[in-house]
Parts: sequence; structure tokens; C-alpha cells
Amino acid sequence: MASFSLIARYFDRVKSSRLDVETGIGDDCALLNIPEKQTLAISTDTLVAGIHFLPDIDPADLAYKALAVNLSDLAAMGADPAWLTLALTLPDVDEAWLAAFSDSLFEQLDYYDMQLIGGDTTRGPLSMTLGIHGLVPVGRALETFWRKNRATGFMLLARWAIALPGWRFYGGDFRVGSWGDADYLVKRHLRPTPRILQGQALRDLASSAIDLSDGLISDLGHILQASNCGARIDLEALPDSEELWGHANDPEQKASLDVIRRRRL
Repeated sequence: MASFSLIARYFDRVKSSRLDVETGIGDDCALLNIPEKQTLAISTDTLVAGIHFLPDIDPADLAYKALAVNLSDLAAMGADPAWLTLALTLPDVDEAWLAAFSDSLFEQLDYYDMQLIGGDTTRGPLSMTLGIHGLVPVGRALETFWRKNRATGFMLLARWAIALPGWRFYGGDFRVGSWGDADYLVKRHLRPTPRILQGQALRDLASSAIDLSDGLISDLGHILQASNCGARIDLEALPDSEELWGHANDPEQKASLDVIRRRRL
């Protein structure tokens, strides 16, 4: 199936359309009408099979996760999701795979009132690059404060269990035995929940926010570097996952879970 035929069949869906899209899929460029007093928030992410996800992942789960992890970046800005571009590289054309992937993707796009406005398809090892675009009122993006001002004296707050979506702890393999909480843990990895509404609610309350998908210490370091500050972390106060912790069988495994548990051992 040629690239244009593939796009037309699986990714050009009029149902998922927004009034602010003047021209979407099918032309050389997308044309968008940016509302007045809105700032455009843009994030780009590349996911590669064998590095960011297992090659045999269910395509519906892959589409869900790919969009969700990018939506989390918009949530950390307090932005409202709007548009998506998708560059998809496939080793071959598997119509059942494409149908499951695209159906899952558009289910999420419809849920968040987003529109796929363009992209590309090509042949090669399985990977994808997503460009996600959102809108946030001028001057109210959550990143503004800590990039331009010191944040001395501010309180750090973490919400939801840290390290819960992690999978390298299990060597990248979820099919390892029968656990009471295994289905829950796998679902949290494959289908994370982007906190869009929570990010928007924090616009006038928080000075900054960041997605912790790269880990607490790594992502906190970005805030500290930008604000030229240090931080003290109350390890006992950080949220963690009892479901994940319960499956660690030896001290080395437990120590790898998160910074909280390392200190407790």
C-alpha cells in the first residue's frame, strides 16, 4: 500500500476535526488559526521499538501510550491539547496492526478534542515521532516562573506514585509469573494517564510543573538548574507504589525501585 493510500485509509478522519484547523491532512502543510491571547505549546517525542517499547506490544496500547506520554508534557505546561503530527516508520504494511493502532489513536484524539493535522509514513524499523501542540493563555504557562526567576523557599509537591510506570525494573519483560497486581502495573505502564485538567487547574497556583517520566531526580534537576536553586526532599513524604514494591524480592531489586526505598533499606 502506497504512503498516500495508507494515510487516507487509516489516518484521514473527518470526524476528528476542529474549527481552528483551516487545512489538515492532504495538503503540503497544515494551516491553523491560533486564537487571540493564546500561546502555542509544542512538544516533540520519538519512540523506537526495543528502546521505548517492546517490539511485540499491542498496537492499540502503543498508540495510547505514545499519545499519553506526549500529552503529559502539555499537562506540565498547563496547556489544552489541540493538534498532533505523526511520522510513522513501519517495517511492512500490516493492515490489522494499522487498524488497531489508528482506532486507538483516534479514540484518544476524540476524547481530548484533538486533530491529527499531518505527518509522514515510511518503511524501516518500527518507530514514530509525534509532534503535539496545545494552547495556554498568554502569561499563564507553568514554565514561566522557574525559567525567569529564582524559586527559593518554594515547596515541592509530587502527586501520584513515583516509579509506577517503570518497567526496566523487570528487565523489560512483563510476562514473568502470576502476580495479584501484575495487570494493574502493566496497565499503568502501557496506558498512563496524562493529568491535563490538573495541569490547567495549577496555572494560577503553582510556579512551575514538570512531567516526571524520566525520574524524580533527573526531572527535578531540570527545575533546579533553570531556577539556579537546590532542593531538600522529604523521602518519607513522596508517594510510591505498594503494588510495585510488593513484587521486589531482594535488596538489589528493592534498591532500584526509587529513591525513597533506597534510603529506607
